[in-house]
Amino acid sequence: MSEVRIAAEPRTEFGKGAARKIRRADKVPAVLYGHGIEPKHLTLPGHEVLLALRTANVLIRLHGDGVDELALPKGVQRDPIKGFVEHVDLLLVKRGEKVTVEIPVTTVGDVNSEGLLDQQLVSIAVEAEATHIPTGVEVDVEGLVIGTVVTAGDLKLPKGTTLIADSEAVVLHVIAKPVEAPAEEEGVEGEAAEAAEVAGAEEAASAE
Repeated sequence: MSEVRIAAEPRTEFGKGAARKIRRADKVPAVLYGHGIEPKHLTLPGHEVLLALRTANVLIRLHGDGVDELALPKGVQRDPIKGFVEHVDLLLVKRGEKVTVEIPVTTVGDVNSEGLLDQQLVSIAVEAEATHIPTGVEVDVEGLVIGTVVTAGDLKLPKGTTLIADSEAVVLHVIAKPVEAPAEEEGVEGEAAEAAEVAGAEEAASAE
């Protein structure tokens, strides 16, 4: 995985007022922690952070005044309406160390024409080297028949990646397509019901 370089500035002002001031300048407050160090409070450029976070488990090289570290985003707060990044928690990592992350699960191909793919998990927890986190894992579903089940243990993970999730967890399975009533039968049933309603109304009028 390639690194994304982002300039970091030490942050000395705290609180909601200070955070709003930082965001008005198109910047993002952040905290770097891990490896037993005292948390470092930083300010990062907002646009660069937004672009970097488009990649899952992006590895960020923080550089700047007194900062030269590798980090992984572990907590991101976004504005619920506008979607911009409000705060980022960053985990300090070292080359060669293992980290636990969630990687996306994607499918390729199409299941048997009689079946329907039901994907239960869109990501899976794995352990990988911090500088070699896989971008995801693919599952080939081409031609899979009804009743086929793929569990986490069935996934073909990249070399050096270890499954952390329950190996018996169902990632996806193939189910039968729902049976739909023919359009003609539905039309006949609808006409019969309408006729019954009309007949009932006529009987009620006669009784009066």
